[in-house]
Amino acid sequence: MRGLAVANVHVSRVRIIATLVIVIGAILIVAGVVTWFAVRSQLAAEHVTVSQDASAFAGDEVDGPFTAYVEANTIEKHALDATGGKTYAELAQNDPKRQTAMTASFLRASLYTSVVAFGVAAMAAAIGVVLILIGWALRSVVETDVRMTSPPTTA
Repeated sequence: MRGLAVANVHVSRVRIIATLVIVIGAILIVAGVVTWFAVRSQLAAEHVTVSQDASAFAGDEVDGPFTAYVEANTIEKHALDATGGKTYAELAQNDPKRQTAMTASFLRASLYTSVVAFGVAAMAAAIGVVLILIGWALRSVVETDVRMTSPPTTA
């Protein structure tokens, strides 16, 4: 009988852990979705459109990871055209083109930061889904194990 009591304690602990894993998974999904839409909203509020000479999404609003990435690359192309192929660090300190290079670098960094934020948000949501599945699997295994090891009831 003592073995059954110990088994019940372990089953209870696994159920608690499984429930916590499911709750943490749900929190990660919510955090990922909220972050995704917050970053999207902030980008859209800037009213930036992808340049007409971009490799893709020309004329589209910059409000997602792909449009932000494409526009950042297009800004780099424009900056290099304006500076004769030189980066900020390669230009002389008194070169008036240095300001253009610096501004382009800042804009690109901001857009790439939003791309990373979208990636982190998607990863958090995906990990949340995986945690919910793990928690659900743990609960299923415990329930199956309890049904298989429970002594038969007598009538």
